[in-house]
Amino acid sequence: MKKVVLSCVLTGLLAGCASTPLEEQKPAAVEDRATGAQRPDTAQPGTDTRPAGGAAVAADPLKDPSNILSKRSIYYDFDSFLVKDEYKPIVQAHANYLRQHSERQVILQGNADERGSREYNLALGQKRAESVKRMMELLGVSASRIETVSFGEEKPRCTEHNEACWSQNRRTDIVYRGE
Repeated sequence: MKKVVLSCVLTGLLAGCASTPLEEQKPAAVEDRATGAQRPDTAQPGTDTRPAGGAAVAADPLKDPSNILSKRSIYYDFDSFLVKDEYKPIVQAHANYLRQHSERQVILQGNADERGSREYNLALGQKRAESVKRMMELLGVSASRIETVSFGEEKPRCTEHNEACWSQNRRTDIVYRGE
């Protein structure tokens, strides 16, 4: 019963976050170097005049830094595998993307800081990856499209020995197959 209610609530939240199309922008004015006068850009509406790199970023929301889908890490408190409220929108956005792109698959990579035994950190990393997987499944993503793996403490993002560094290593990374 709890799963059904949670699923309905999360679906409602996702529906409220649906994106709307952007309005078409007017062409920019271009200076005519012969006369120094401003004239409207002569490019046809809908023609992308940006460099190839800019067009690729705009075409792929996973690589657009202004899109929530570019955020790929979920961070945890010490000795915890509960997804914090501040990271739930990231998981929800990726679940929504996966539902819309049925050909895509993800690998959830669980990580831990260096404190604790190797075995404990591997188990904790697995629990962290599994907690994100469970959340994605509740949001409608098929379990067969989600793989989980734990790196424990073996793949640190930061190698210093302090809390600021350890907090960067307590994470689950969302990696899309083929990237």
